Amino acid sequence: MTQALQTWRIDAPGQTLVLGSDGGVPGALYWGAPLPAGDDLSALAAATARDVTGGMIDALPALSLCPEAGNSFQGQAGLVAYRDGQALYPRFKLIETDGARFVCEDAEAGLTLTFTFAVEGDVIAASTTLTSRAEISVHHLAAPVLPGPQMGAEILHFSGRWVGEFQMERSPWRAGVLMREARTGRSGHEHPPLAYFPEQGASNTQGQVFAMHYGWSGGHVMYAEELPDGRRQIQWGHATGTRRAGTQFETGKLYLSVSDTGLNGCAVAFQRHLRDHVVTWPHPERARPVHYNCWEAIYFDHDFEELKAIADRAAALGAERFVLDDGWFGKRDDDTSSLGDWDIDPRKWPDGLSPLIDHVASLGMVFGLWFEPEMVNLDSDLARAHPEWILGPADQIEGRQQRVLDMANPEVRGYLYGKISAILESHDIDYIKWDHNRLLPVADAAQAEGIYALMGALRAAFPKVEIESCASGGGRIDAGILRNTQRVWLSDSNDALERLRIQHDAALMLPAAITGSHVGPRHCHTSGRVHDIHFRAWVAAQRHMGCEMDPRELTDSETEVLTRVTTWWKANRDWRMSADILRLDAADSSVIAEQQLAQDKTRFVVFAGKADTGRQIMPRPLRLTGLEPDAHYEIELINREEAHHLSRREMPIKDGPLTVSGQILMQHGLILPWSFPDRMWVIEGKRV
Repeated sequence: MTQALQTWRIDAPGQTLVLGSDGGVPGALYWGAPLPAGDDLSALAAATARDVTGGMIDALPALSLCPEAGNSFQGQAGLVAYRDGQALYPRFKLIETDGARFVCEDAEAGLTLTFTFAVEGDVIAASTTLTSRAEISVHHLAAPVLPGPQMGAEILHFSGRWVGEFQMERSPWRAGVLMREARTGRSGHEHPPLAYFPEQGASNTQGQVFAMHYGWSGGHVMYAEELPDGRRQIQWGHATGTRRAGTQFETGKLYLSVSDTGLNGCAVAFQRHLRDHVVTWPHPERARPVHYNCWEAIYFDHDFEELKAIADRAAALGAERFVLDDGWFGKRDDDTSSLGDWDIDPRKWPDGLSPLIDHVASLGMVFGLWFEPEMVNLDSDLARAHPEWILGPADQIEGRQQRVLDMANPEVRGYLYGKISAILESHDIDYIKWDHNRLLPVADAAQAEGIYALMGALRAAFPKVEIESCASGGGRIDAGILRNTQRVWLSDSNDALERLRIQHDAALMLPAAITGSHVGPRHCHTSGRVHDIHFRAWVAAQRHMGCEMDPRELTDSETEVLTRVTTWWKANRDWRMSADILRLDAADSSVIAEQQLAQDKTRFVVFAGKADTGRQIMPRPLRLTGLEPDAHYEIELINREEAHHLSRREMPIKDGPLTVSGQILMQHGLILPWSFPDRMWVIEGKRV
């Protein structure tokens, strides 16, 4: 006999989730904007009842937190598992709950499902755990399944590639399934674990939007399915086939956000969550240091005197951290050898790294070092000694001349911990750039779990060492890896035009404080383009600023520009590294613009990038967002000296500060001077 319906609600800033159960697995009765306190949940449950008609089975199987194939559910089941080669079709009953943790059991099958919900900052974090009395093989286990918005017209999801990360894709909701799967063993350039579900008419700054991020680094699957009866479900889980047989299985955390202020509301919730609730800062008392990485200056050609000269120039430009990249270990003269041999190369460094570290410290900078711990070259002492430590078949196709170590093997993790900790114990190292430059030959969830374990052990032993997650640029960016890291290398592209777009779209998840962005060489090494130093500097200044080129190539005028922008970045980093990044709706498709708004909303900066020539001659007004309509703001174009002589007319914004109301800035907008493409206007605003 069906039990009376029980209901529970979970409230987070900007959203309410209501769950209900009549004795089986709970399901989401409501997920959306906050409900009034004390709202009648039984009335809400009654309002969700659906009819049936001809051509259907006689009742609609519940769209629960784990839809059950054994309950005649016609869509993607939340659990697909096998025991002794036979498919399992469990029917779960709710046996225990405290309103945030729901335990469901099929006693006959010997299976227990536990759903856990928690409020973390502005998001709801949800996860699923499955336990079994006997060993089973799990093909798919979904994190708690939620309904897709009925008023949604499209799904915003993401694709990408090396030096072209976070490319937004738009797919309509339609009958059937949109499936996105990352099976490369990383969260992936190709399928970042992030999706937005806007209702009709939503934009960056207005409208109802739902968003999800799956915080797992080892590959994932997303199903967005519209059933024949019209209901919609959204499922996330580990990539298909990545789990080993066992008796306990967990999903990653699924992070949920709802916004009535467009995409920006969800973006800000994710930014704040990562910055304030996921990342553990090793130096919370210290400002984010201006970064210098020597990779595109020297590559593998290490010479102490040359690096001293480069460090001198970097410090003069304002750098506060110097990172020695690939090439310091083994016999590493190119990318064909020595990965795994984490001992300092005596040919290049006869006196070790200490002389360079001491010189960097004398210039007032801290020191960072590159590692790629998960990888190995066949031409290495490690591979010759332990071929059994290599993941995948012996005749596998290589990537970047390298293979992958089996991080599920505790001997491998023990070896790597010993090598890395020996370097950290004997040198004053502030920072690790942790790279991951090839796809896995076989996707395996245990690989990601092993990486978390190794990083966690190193973080516990060296809590003051910051770690950057780099995977050929942005190939491993998610909340899972960020629990053990503090910075991401968003892309290997230092092309300012490419970066302008990548940073803009990645802001739908990433805050400025953890997003590395560097001023690259005049002649970009990944695109072949040449960009003006003003554009390169301002694009890097949008995020955690650094440089990655040979500073000795700079002319005097370029040095002056870069030093000035770096000085501005330092003067504003304290408030900007905790600011919200708000994407602006630009009427001109050639403009990529954002507004960084301080937490107390008393100041902001607008970066208006000109990515192409416009369809019209003059710029269209650019509306701002998130301001107080009745307040007045002093706005100033801080790089007005960059105006070209073809910007011919005197304009108040070019001549000095203007004071206007928030309503004018949000409704009429700013009219900026004319400019060529590949330029950036930077506008500061302060409430008066």
